[in-house]
Amino acid sequence: MQRVNKRSCYFSNLFIPALRTAQLFALGSRYTSRMLRRVVDSPWFLWLLLALPGAVTVVRYASGATFYGEVVLMTGELSARLLIATMAITPLQLMFPGRGWVRWLQRRRRYLGVASFGYAALHTVVYLVRTGVFGDILADAAEPGLLTGWLALAIFVPLAITSNDRAVRRLRRLWKRLHRWVYAAAMLTFAHWVLTAFDPVPGLIHLAILAALEGYRLWRTYRLKYASD
Repeated sequence: MQRVNKRSCYFSNLFIPALRTAQLFALGSRYTSRMLRRVVDSPWFLWLLLALPGAVTVVRYASGATFYGEVVLMTGELSARLLIATMAITPLQLMFPGRGWVRWLQRRRRYLGVASFGYAALHTVVYLVRTGVFGDILADAAEPGLLTGWLALAIFVPLAITSNDRAVRRLRRLWKRLHRWVYAAAMLTFAHWVLTAFDPVPGLIHLAILAALEGYRLWRTYRLKYASD
């Protein structure tokens, strides 16, 4: 009996601390997961991620580590890709209804759209600073490649300014009509990319991706409307 009691005491002395350690680890894991979820859900964290490439590019360009052409290419491509991401959310909602990650994207659609405009604005500022002379800027604007870019930027400005809850409340139905101009801005953006790039293939590939997503959106919307009728 004494040997049995000693063995049971020995195992209990090992098991209880291990159980307490596991409990503490589980509590710590829950706390860590909650903190990570709060960080990921924070708009400030998303803004930081979206702004980081631009900040690094500006610092490198100011220090001479990056050339003008690289900055213009990076900011332009990132603006176009963020635009695709913004416009892809509705097709993704139709492809994957009820998925949590799609809802996460949908709640942050405006952030992606404003970030796309931000990189387009940075793209424009770098060009203006490099060109410098107003007459040269005006002469360049008459070319189709630059003209499409200026037109796209002109459309993006009111869209970015009204990408907030206050504008939605004040404009009401007009807000949706205004933001449908994003399709025209997207076409002009990719026309600008294709017409000004040394290699137009990447721009055409991105345009094909956007066209496929929008084509699916139109087809799916038509099917749902036809089925309801």
